[in-house]
Amino acid sequence: MIKATVRIYDTVKLFVGPEPRLCWPISPASRPLLLWLRRAALAPEAALSLRNVKAAITFVLLCLPALADLAAGVQAYINGDYSTALKEFLPLAKQGDATAQHNLGVMYDRGQGVRQDYVEAAKWWRMAAQQGNSAAQFNLGLMYDEGHGIEQNYQEAVKWYSLAAKQGYADAQYNLGLKYYFGKGVAQDYKNAAKWIRLAAEQGNAEAQNNLAVMYDQGQGVEQDYEEAVKWYRSAAEQGFAGAQFNLGVMYAHGKGVPQNYVQAHMWFNLAGADGDADTAKIAVKNRDELARKMTPAQVEEAQQLAREWKPKARP
Repeated sequence: MIKATVRIYDTVKLFVGPEPRLCWPISPASRPLLLWLRRAALAPEAALSLRNVKAAITFVLLCLPALADLAAGVQAYINGDYSTALKEFLPLAKQGDATAQHNLGVMYDRGQGVRQDYVEAAKWWRMAAQQGNSAAQFNLGLMYDEGHGIEQNYQEAVKWYSLAAKQGYADAQYNLGLKYYFGKGVAQDYKNAAKWIRLAAEQGNAEAQNNLAVMYDQGQGVEQDYEEAVKWYRSAAEQGFAGAQFNLGVMYAHGKGVPQNYVQAHMWFNLAGADGDADTAKIAVKNRDELARKMTPAQVEEAQQLAREWKPKARP
Protein backbone atom coordinates (compact mmCIF):
# COMPACT_ATOMS: atom_id res chain seq x y z
CA MET A 1 0.00 0.00 0.00
CA ILE A 2 1.36 3.42 -1.01
CA LYS A 3 1.96 5.55 2.06
CA ALA A 4 0.56 9.06 1.72
CA THR A 5 2.52 11.31 4.00
CA VAL A 6 2.03 15.04 3.55
CA ARG A 7 3.35 17.48 6.06
CA ILE A 8 3.82 21.13 6.76
CA TYR A 9 7.50 21.97 6.87
CA ASP A 10 8.16 24.20 9.86
CA THR A 11 11.41 25.78 8.73
CA VAL A 12 12.61 29.27 9.46
CA LYS A 13 15.47 30.65 7.45
CA LEU A 14 18.21 33.10 8.18
CA PHE A 15 18.92 35.67 5.49
CA VAL A 16 21.74 33.89 3.68
CA GLY A 17 22.03 35.69 0.38
CA PRO A 18 25.41 35.63 -1.35
CA GLU A 19 26.14 39.12 -0.11
CA PRO A 20 24.46 41.85 1.92
CA ARG A 21 21.91 43.79 -0.06
CA LEU A 22 22.41 47.31 -1.25
CA CYS A 23 19.21 49.24 -0.58
CA TRP A 24 18.16 52.52 -2.22
CA PRO A 25 17.48 54.94 -0.69
CA ILE A 26 19.98 54.84 2.16
CA SER A 27 17.36 55.53 4.80
CA PRO A 28 13.63 56.18 5.00
CA ALA A 29 14.33 59.86 5.62
CA SER A 30 15.60 60.26 2.05
CA ARG A 31 12.53 58.71 0.42
CA PRO A 32 10.52 61.96 0.07
CA LEU A 33 13.45 63.59 -1.70
CA LEU A 34 13.90 60.62 -4.00
CA LEU A 35 10.23 60.80 -4.93
CA TRP A 36 10.62 64.49 -5.66
CA LEU A 37 13.69 63.80 -7.84
CA ARG A 38 11.74 61.17 -9.75
CA ARG A 39 8.83 63.55 -10.33
CA ALA A 40 11.25 66.20 -11.52
CA ALA A 41 12.83 63.75 -13.94
CA LEU A 42 9.42 62.79 -15.30
CA ALA A 43 8.35 66.42 -15.65
CA PRO A 44 11.51 68.38 -16.54
CA GLU A 45 9.45 71.32 -17.74
CA ALA A 46 8.30 71.98 -14.17
CA ALA A 47 9.96 74.99 -12.64
CA LEU A 48 12.27 74.14 -9.73
CA SER A 49 12.35 76.42 -6.76
CA LEU A 50 15.70 77.51 -5.35
CA ARG A 51 14.89 75.54 -2.20
CA ASN A 52 14.35 72.35 -4.21
CA VAL A 53 17.56 72.85 -6.15
CA LYS A 54 19.51 73.26 -2.90
CA ALA A 55 17.86 70.11 -1.55
CA ALA A 56 18.88 68.14 -4.62
CA ILE A 57 22.46 69.38 -4.39
CA THR A 58 22.60 68.48 -0.70
CA PHE A 59 21.27 64.99 -1.49
CA VAL A 60 23.97 64.40 -4.08
CA LEU A 61 26.77 65.74 -1.89
CA LEU A 62 25.76 63.77 1.18
CA CYS A 63 24.41 60.54 -0.23
CA LEU A 64 26.69 59.65 -3.12
CA PRO A 65 29.86 59.34 -0.98
CA ALA A 66 27.94 57.15 1.45
CA LEU A 67 26.70 55.00 -1.41
CA ALA A 68 30.24 54.66 -2.70
CA ASP A 69 31.47 53.55 0.73
CA LEU A 70 28.57 51.12 1.02
CA ALA A 71 29.28 49.68 -2.43
CA ALA A 72 32.96 49.34 -1.55
CA GLY A 73 32.03 47.47 1.59
CA VAL A 74 29.76 45.09 -0.30
CA GLN A 75 32.42 44.43 -2.91
CA ALA A 76 34.96 43.71 -0.19
CA TYR A 77 32.46 41.37 1.46
CA ILE A 78 31.89 39.52 -1.81
CA ASN A 79 35.66 39.17 -2.21
CA GLY A 80 35.96 37.71 1.28
CA ASP A 81 37.85 40.77 2.54
CA TYR A 82 35.83 41.08 5.73
CA SER A 83 38.26 43.44 7.42
CA THR A 84 37.79 46.05 4.67
CA ALA A 85 34.04 45.44 4.61
CA LEU A 86 33.90 46.07 8.35
CA LYS A 87 35.85 49.33 7.98
CA GLU A 88 33.38 50.54 5.35
CA PHE A 89 30.19 49.41 7.09
CA LEU A 90 30.95 50.39 10.69
CA PRO A 91 31.20 54.20 10.26
CA LEU A 92 28.07 54.24 8.09
CA ALA A 93 26.21 52.06 10.59
CA LYS A 94 27.15 54.41 13.43
CA GLN A 95 25.86 57.32 11.34
CA GLY A 96 22.49 55.58 11.10
CA ASP A 97 22.64 53.99 7.64
CA ALA A 98 20.13 51.12 7.81
CA THR A 99 21.73 49.02 5.08
CA ALA A 100 25.15 49.23 6.72
CA GLN A 101 23.56 48.35 10.06
CA HIS A 102 21.90 45.32 8.50
CA ASN A 103 25.13 44.21 6.84
CA LEU A 104 27.05 44.63 10.07
CA GLY A 105 24.48 42.44 11.77
CA VAL A 106 25.08 39.75 9.13
CA MET A 107 28.83 39.85 9.83
CA TYR A 108 28.36 39.52 13.58
CA ASP A 109 25.86 36.72 13.08
CA ARG A 110 28.26 34.78 10.85
CA GLY A 111 31.49 35.75 12.61
CA GLN A 112 32.95 37.33 9.48
CA GLY A 113 35.71 39.82 10.26
CA VAL A 114 34.52 39.91 13.87
CA ARG A 115 34.00 37.44 16.70
CA GLN A 116 30.62 35.77 16.25
CA ASP A 117 28.22 37.53 18.57
CA TYR A 118 24.45 37.02 18.32
CA VAL A 119 23.78 39.77 20.84
CA GLU A 120 25.70 42.28 18.73
CA ALA A 121 24.01 41.01 15.57
CA ALA A 122 20.60 41.52 17.16
CA LYS A 123 21.60 45.02 18.24
CA TRP A 124 22.49 46.13 14.71
CA TRP A 125 19.53 44.39 13.12
CA ARG A 126 17.22 46.11 15.57
CA MET A 127 18.60 49.51 14.59
CA ALA A 128 18.11 48.75 10.89
CA ALA A 129 14.71 47.14 11.48
CA GLN A 130 13.45 50.22 13.29
CA GLN A 131 14.28 52.20 10.15
CA GLY A 132 12.21 49.86 7.99
CA ASN A 133 14.92 47.59 6.53
CA SER A 134 12.92 44.47 5.65
CA ALA A 135 15.88 42.05 5.72
CA ALA A 136 16.78 43.27 9.21
CA GLN A 137 13.16 43.01 10.32
CA PHE A 138 13.10 39.42 9.12
CA ASN A 139 16.39 38.54 10.80
CA LEU A 140 15.37 40.17 14.06
CA GLY A 141 12.13 38.21 13.92
CA LEU A 142 14.14 35.05 13.44
CA MET A 143 16.34 35.88 16.43
CA TYR A 144 13.21 36.15 18.58
CA ASP A 145 11.82 33.00 16.99
CA GLU A 146 14.88 30.91 17.80
CA GLY A 147 16.14 32.73 20.90
CA HIS A 148 19.51 33.69 19.43
CA GLY A 149 21.06 36.75 21.05
CA ILE A 150 17.76 37.61 22.74
CA GLU A 151 15.20 35.78 24.80
CA GLN A 152 12.84 33.68 22.70
CA ASN A 153 9.56 35.49 22.21
CA TYR A 154 7.11 34.32 19.55
CA GLN A 155 4.97 37.44 19.80
CA GLU A 156 7.97 39.65 19.04
CA ALA A 157 8.89 37.31 16.20
CA VAL A 158 5.40 37.75 14.74
CA LYS A 159 5.70 41.53 15.09
CA TRP A 160 8.92 41.74 13.08
CA TYR A 161 7.94 39.10 10.55
CA SER A 162 4.74 41.07 9.94
CA LEU A 163 6.60 44.29 9.24
CA ALA A 164 8.90 42.59 6.75
CA ALA A 165 6.09 40.53 5.22
CA LYS A 166 4.04 43.65 4.51
CA GLN A 167 7.02 44.95 2.53
CA GLY A 168 6.93 41.82 0.37
CA TYR A 169 9.83 39.94 1.98
CA ALA A 170 9.07 36.34 0.94
CA ASP A 171 10.78 34.45 3.77
CA ALA A 172 9.07 36.70 6.32
CA GLN A 173 5.72 36.03 4.64
CA TYR A 174 6.42 32.32 4.86
CA ASN A 175 7.48 32.37 8.51
CA LEU A 176 4.50 34.56 9.42
CA GLY A 177 2.24 32.04 7.72
CA LEU A 178 3.81 29.28 9.80
CA LYS A 179 3.16 31.21 12.97
CA TYR A 180 -0.52 31.44 12.07
CA TYR A 181 -0.60 27.78 11.07
CA PHE A 182 0.90 26.49 14.31
CA GLY A 183 -0.53 29.21 16.55
CA LYS A 184 2.80 30.41 17.93
CA GLY A 185 2.81 34.03 19.05
CA VAL A 186 -0.60 34.52 17.49
CA ALA A 187 -3.95 32.72 17.59
CA GLN A 188 -4.03 29.74 15.25
CA ASP A 189 -5.70 30.81 12.02
CA TYR A 190 -5.50 28.63 8.90
CA LYS A 191 -6.96 31.32 6.62
CA ASN A 192 -4.31 33.84 7.58
CA ALA A 193 -1.70 31.09 7.33
CA ALA A 194 -2.81 30.34 3.77
CA LYS A 195 -2.79 34.04 2.91
CA TRP A 196 0.82 34.62 3.91
CA ILE A 197 2.13 31.26 2.74
CA ARG A 198 0.53 31.91 -0.65
CA LEU A 199 2.31 35.27 -0.98
CA ALA A 200 5.64 33.57 -0.32
CA ALA A 201 4.76 30.71 -2.69
CA GLU A 202 3.98 33.17 -5.46
CA GLN A 203 7.51 34.54 -5.06
CA GLY A 204 8.98 31.07 -5.63
CA ASN A 205 9.63 29.88 -2.06
CA ALA A 206 9.60 26.08 -2.51
CA GLU A 207 8.72 25.23 1.09
CA ALA A 208 5.86 27.71 0.97
CA GLN A 209 4.67 26.15 -2.30
CA ASN A 210 4.69 22.69 -0.73
CA ASN A 211 2.88 23.89 2.37
CA LEU A 212 0.25 25.73 0.37
CA ALA A 213 -0.28 22.51 -1.58
CA VAL A 214 -0.71 20.59 1.68
CA MET A 215 -3.37 23.08 2.75
CA TYR A 216 -5.25 22.59 -0.53
CA ASP A 217 -4.76 18.84 -0.21
CA GLN A 218 -6.27 18.79 3.28
CA GLY A 219 -8.67 21.72 2.99
CA GLN A 220 -7.04 23.83 5.70
CA GLY A 221 -7.78 27.55 5.39
CA VAL A 222 -8.80 27.03 1.76
CA GLU A 223 -11.40 24.92 0.00
CA GLN A 224 -10.05 21.42 -0.65
CA ASP A 225 -8.82 21.30 -4.24
CA TYR A 226 -6.60 18.44 -5.39
CA GLU A 227 -5.81 20.06 -8.74
CA GLU A 228 -4.59 23.20 -7.00
CA ALA A 229 -2.60 21.02 -4.60
CA VAL A 230 -0.91 19.29 -7.55
CA LYS A 231 -0.09 22.66 -9.11
CA TRP A 232 1.79 23.84 -6.02
CA TYR A 233 3.40 20.47 -5.29
CA ARG A 234 4.74 20.53 -8.85
CA SER A 235 6.10 24.07 -8.50
CA ALA A 236 8.07 23.05 -5.42
CA ALA A 237 9.04 19.62 -6.77
CA GLU A 238 10.47 21.12 -9.94
CA GLN A 239 12.78 23.24 -7.78
CA GLY A 240 14.11 20.06 -6.17
CA PHE A 241 12.20 20.17 -2.89
CA ALA A 242 12.12 16.49 -1.89
CA GLY A 243 9.04 16.74 0.32
CA ALA A 244 7.02 18.10 -2.59
CA GLN A 245 8.46 15.47 -4.93
CA PHE A 246 7.23 12.80 -2.52
CA ASN A 247 3.79 14.41 -2.21
CA LEU A 248 3.49 14.78 -5.99
CA GLY A 249 4.34 11.09 -6.31
CA VAL A 250 1.48 10.30 -3.93
CA MET A 251 -0.94 12.33 -6.06
CA TYR A 252 0.09 10.48 -9.23
CA ALA A 253 -0.03 7.09 -7.49
CA HIS A 254 -3.59 7.66 -6.28
CA GLY A 255 -4.84 9.77 -9.19
CA LYS A 256 -5.68 12.76 -6.99
CA GLY A 257 -5.83 16.00 -8.99
CA VAL A 258 -4.17 14.25 -11.94
CA PRO A 259 -4.86 11.07 -13.91
CA GLN A 260 -3.29 8.07 -12.17
CA ASN A 261 0.18 7.53 -13.61
CA TYR A 262 2.59 5.03 -12.08
CA VAL A 263 5.48 6.13 -14.30
CA GLN A 264 5.26 9.70 -13.02
CA ALA A 265 4.70 8.51 -9.45
CA HIS A 266 7.76 6.23 -9.65
CA MET A 267 9.91 9.05 -11.02
CA TRP A 268 8.95 11.47 -8.24
CA PHE A 269 9.36 8.86 -5.49
CA ASN A 270 12.75 7.99 -6.97
CA LEU A 271 13.89 11.63 -6.87
CA ALA A 272 12.55 12.14 -3.34
CA GLY A 273 14.32 8.99 -2.21
CA ALA A 274 17.63 10.28 -3.53
CA ASP A 275 17.50 13.80 -2.09
CA GLY A 276 15.06 13.80 0.83
CA ASP A 277 15.72 13.75 4.55
CA ALA A 278 16.06 10.30 6.12
CA ASP A 279 12.38 9.84 6.95
CA THR A 280 11.09 11.13 3.61
CA ALA A 281 13.68 9.14 1.67
CA LYS A 282 12.84 5.90 3.49
CA ILE A 283 9.12 6.12 2.72
CA ALA A 284 9.76 7.34 -0.84
CA VAL A 285 11.98 4.33 -1.60
CA LYS A 286 9.37 1.93 -0.18
CA ASN A 287 6.66 3.55 -2.29
CA ARG A 288 8.85 3.46 -5.40
CA ASP A 289 9.65 -0.23 -4.95
CA GLU A 290 6.03 -1.13 -4.26
CA LEU A 291 4.93 0.67 -7.40
CA ALA A 292 7.60 -1.11 -9.43
CA ARG A 293 5.96 -4.44 -8.62
CA LYS A 294 2.77 -3.17 -10.32
CA MET A 295 4.60 -1.88 -13.39
CA THR A 296 6.02 -3.53 -16.49
CA PRO A 297 9.82 -3.52 -16.95
CA ALA A 298 9.34 -1.02 -19.78
CA GLN A 299 7.41 1.33 -17.50
CA VAL A 300 10.09 1.09 -14.80
CA GLU A 301 12.79 1.86 -17.37
CA GLU A 302 10.79 4.85 -18.62
CA ALA A 303 10.40 6.18 -15.07
CA GLN A 304 14.10 5.71 -14.33
CA GLN A 305 15.04 7.49 -17.53
CA LEU A 306 12.79 10.42 -16.61
CA ALA A 307 14.54 10.59 -13.23
CA ARG A 308 17.97 10.49 -14.86
CA GLU A 309 17.10 13.31 -17.25
CA TRP A 310 15.32 15.46 -14.65
CA LYS A 311 16.93 18.79 -13.80
CA PRO A 312 15.74 21.23 -11.12
CA LYS A 313 14.38 24.60 -12.17
CA ALA A 314 15.82 27.75 -10.67
CA ARG A 315 13.65 29.68 -8.23
CA PRO A 316 11.86 32.39 -10.24
